[in-house]
Amino acid sequence: MDIIVGTAGHIDHGKTQLVKALTGTDTDRLPEEKSRGITIDLGFAELAIDDLHFGFVDVPGHERFVKNMLAGASGIDLVLLVVAADEGIMPQTCEHFDICRLLEIGSGVIAITKSDLADADLIDLIRLEIDELVKGSFLEKAPVVAISSKTGAGLDTLKAELVSTAQRVKQRSEDLIARLAIDRSFAVKGFGTVVTGTLASGTIAEGDELDLLPTGRTVRVRGVQSHGAKLQRSVAGRRTAVNLAGIDYADVARGMLLAEKGVLQPSQMFDVSVEVLPDSPRPLRTRQRVRLHIGTAEVLARVSVINELGEIPPGESGFVQLRLESPIAAVLSERFILRSYSPQMTIAGGLILGPAGDKIRKRNAAAHAAFLRGLADAIGDNVSIVALLIEHTGQLGIDRSGIRSITGLRSSVLEDAVKKLVADSAVFDSDGVLLSKKSIDTLTSVALDEITQFQAKETLARGMPLDRLRESIFRFLRPEIERAVLKRLTEAKKVSVEQDVVRLAGHAAELSPAESQALAHLRQTYMGAGLEVPKLDEALEQAAKSSRLDQRRARQLFQKLIDGREVTQITTEFYFSTAVIDSLIARLKEHAGASPDRMIDVAQFKQIAGVSRKFAIPLLEYFDQQRITARRGDKRIII
Repeated sequence: MDIIVGTAGHIDHGKTQLVKALTGTDTDRLPEEKSRGITIDLGFAELAIDDLHFGFVDVPGHERFVKNMLAGASGIDLVLLVVAADEGIMPQTCEHFDICRLLEIGSGVIAITKSDLADADLIDLIRLEIDELVKGSFLEKAPVVAISSKTGAGLDTLKAELVSTAQRVKQRSEDLIARLAIDRSFAVKGFGTVVTGTLASGTIAEGDELDLLPTGRTVRVRGVQSHGAKLQRSVAGRRTAVNLAGIDYADVARGMLLAEKGVLQPSQMFDVSVEVLPDSPRPLRTRQRVRLHIGTAEVLARVSVINELGEIPPGESGFVQLRLESPIAAVLSERFILRSYSPQMTIAGGLILGPAGDKIRKRNAAAHAAFLRGLADAIGDNVSIVALLIEHTGQLGIDRSGIRSITGLRSSVLEDAVKKLVADSAVFDSDGVLLSKKSIDTLTSVALDEITQFQAKETLARGMPLDRLRESIFRFLRPEIERAVLKRLTEAKKVSVEQDVVRLAGHAAELSPAESQALAHLRQTYMGAGLEVPKLDEALEQAAKSSRLDQRRARQLFQKLIDGREVTQITTEFYFSTAVIDSLIARLKEHAGASPDRMIDVAQFKQIAGVSRKFAIPLLEYFDQQRITARRGDKRIII
């Protein structure tokens, strides 16, 4: 079992010496750290006790290096809070403790260091200070052990408490994709670029292809190690070194993220829940500039509070939209810290609820806050989270990749959740686009109403043109949704789809005596005219006069002849009986059979068709389009 232990506490309280006493490793590796005698950057060590493997992340205690401390604190399972016996609670003790609480680390052990410099009464006083600090928090019942890194007193007891506490640490979820927040990047001779970090979730194995975010660059894993030991695969909760192929170490920096390929999308706007510290000097306000610390990254951001006041007072919680000055990749339920821009101090922490689609406006702030509250309450319940995300997208729907980019769920985990929601009829799968039952039912009802209203108004129409229905109902929706709605209606035998129109099932236009007369007149006009047809406007005018209908109605009746393929359009002016056109095509093919070269010119065509040039040229051009003939200079070949 792998446990990441992070130190926390004020500068010069003995964190590094304590880690060295426990593990034998001096985590101060930089020359400046050696010369100044203080920890500046993150240090790493390991300790194996029975079947437990502890990975220690030693963090700097100086207030100027809280940024580095936060980069190490984000991935820990258990905090080792250090308080020196000769100084007691100090400012960075409090800030580090607040950070651990806001990150919801959940477990910890408290060490009173330098016990050799204090008597029993002073140590008891320090215990009282510690009790006051951690009262009501996750460390309220944590073991407190007095130790001396110099003499070794209390170290065995501390190790035993670490083991006991580690056995109660909540196991990391196995539902999420591989994510490793990078805290170091360097080159190793003979290997190339190596990056390190704590594997927050998933697994990384040799040969994997990963996304380097937020750059979007794809990298390949050449090898994996943990504390110097080569691994075939590293698992969540383990300090991991990854040898990357095809990239220079200078192109990789602390704050970047390695993640499963093609899942996460960097964003510059996130919806979050926030808890403001009680001792924050002022409320968290809209337009306030803050420093967002998430994973190993620090990003400047502007705050937009999602409530009527536009602020969240100290000691209270609420929802906020963070608008970042540079993109990051994050997943729902990921913890973060907010620090003031200047002077730098920790003021709040919270939970990522997802990348924001749009800026929040006052008119929809209350509804959006309710949605975010639902997400926050559903953390840990994949099915409920997926259902909420689908419902929130309404009639636009969302596909699986969209859900994964928000949640970071493994594909198999997401599929299990979707299958359950579909089986429960809570979600409809529209060829991969997911909608809530309410949304698909509403769209289906609206589409049926639109078709019904159209046919009530356009009684002579064969049906509603699909283009018109698409413009009215599905204009801004995905094609998969349109297909799903029409499929539901056809399977329910409420409509039928024929080529480019959709009509009510069983619908047939009932013609009045005048309409029947006009339709018969049009049919006779084109059947009797042969190839010497009138222009369309002339034919419509005569049909309207014969039946005392207006010309618009006559045009609608003529459309029935087109829809029924009784007439064929040659140009915008000329239509011919389809039977007459078919007969002409047959005569052309008969002529081709008797001709050795199958060629024909305009004069020959006029003779075969028995028409003037007025009709011959449009007919020949139509036959060229239909590939019945093909032009060859001033002649044509009959295909």
